[in-house]
Amino acid sequence: MNACRAAVAGACVIAASALWAAEKPENAPDAANGQKIATQVCAACHGADGNSTIAANPRLAGQHAEYLAKQLRDFKANKDRMNAIMYGFASSLSASDIRDLAAHYAAQKPRPGAAQDKELVALGQKLYRGGNATTGVPACAACHGPNGSGIPSQYPRLAGQFAEYTTAQIRAFRSSERANDGNQIMRMIAARLTDQEVAAVAQYAAGLR
Repeated sequence: MNACRAAVAGACVIAASALWAAEKPENAPDAANGQKIATQVCAACHGADGNSTIAANPRLAGQHAEYLAKQLRDFKANKDRMNAIMYGFASSLSASDIRDLAAHYAAQKPRPGAAQDKELVALGQKLYRGGNATTGVPACAACHGPNGSGIPSQYPRLAGQFAEYTTAQIRAFRSSERANDGNQIMRMIAARLTDQEVAAVAQYAAGLR
């Protein structure tokens, strides 16, 4: 009887282990490895927790992991989003490193940002919430959310991002210097924005929380 019970118990353990293995994602990110890479490689420009203090370098804390991973893969490919500095870093990362790093930054708490040019905020709010029907510019909120939180795997978080950085990226889309938007929607929208509108939207997004 004891042998029978032992056999049954052993079978249960094996079955439970098999079930756990089947349910565990094969490519689950390693947060510890992501933190290690962030500390050793990325912290100087983006901060170990992703809260960059340099306006030219984006804040990564709280950004969607899927979006971050795509950007790193695009930098590594050095085709539709090219940057010599980021290419140098991204080219040394493996697929799992990219996944781990993206997961680490996505889990960090973003510090709130603020608009620096109050005069542009009103125009930025109008464009962000309602777009510009005359020029065919849709509301930014439709894709990036009313509070700038974005949509995971589709559209990035904009809330709290440096206005200088957001402005630079919209201009890069407008000139097609940056072309990793897939469906070209950002390039089409950016082409319809004036310099003042670009600056206004960036200022407004910086203050979103």
